Order: sequence, then C-alpha cells, then structure tokens
Amino acid sequence: MQLNLEHPDHEFLLRGADGRIAVVNDRQLNSSFILAPDRLVEAWPVQDPRALVAGDLEALLGLDPEVVLLGTGAAQVFPPASVMAYCMERGIGIEVMANAAAARTFNVLASEGRRVVAGFILQPAP
Repeated sequence: MQLNLEHPDHEFLLRGADGRIAVVNDRQLNSSFILAPDRLVEAWPVQDPRALVAGDLEALLGLDPEVVLLGTGAAQVFPPASVMAYCMERGIGIEVMANAAAARTFNVLASEGRRVVAGFILQPAP
C-alpha cells in the first residue's frame, strides 16, 4: 500500500492546545488567540469564559465565520447565555468546548473547507 502525505490547503494548523499553551504550525502561544484557516490573531484580551461579553466576539465575527468554536481552557466552561445568543441572532453557530477538543474540531472543519473561526482562551502561568 502506498501512503501519501497530504498537506492541508489552509495556512494554519493547530497542532494542540490545553489550558495554558497552544501550538499553531510550529509556533507556541501562551495567551488567548483567535484562529481562522487563513489568519492568526494573537493577544485576544480574554482570560475567563465566564466573564465574556458579546463585544469580545466581534474580532471573531469580523472574520465572517459560518461557525465559531470557543475553546475555554483545560475544561469546558460555558459563557453567559447572552454571548451564545449574540452569535445565534446573527445566524452563526457557536460551539463551546475544552481547548483540546476545540483544536481537533478546528482542524477537521478547516480541512473540510468550512469557514470556521476559533477563539482559544489560555490562562497565564501562575
């Protein structure tokens, strides 16, 4: 059997993420960030999913997603209902999950050519 290495047709590949760090392509990130298949926005000023407000999503929604993934750190933590409603009122799906699950989901959706945008919340080291 012949095996072929497939290269993704999107610019950014999320190699992994947990509650404190993420690796995008070969770069390690230590603060919250936004990722689309063709764009990396560093230093997203969000540190606590429970404190999110609708305005915090503007940077994600400005990238014209059909679905938003919200990685909330090492564990799944739901933001306020108003944040979820903000996306839904605009016809944009939002999924909330731990960073590791959001990383896997992002890569699958990006590889399918979907307009996915993900916000990853990373906690600073103590």
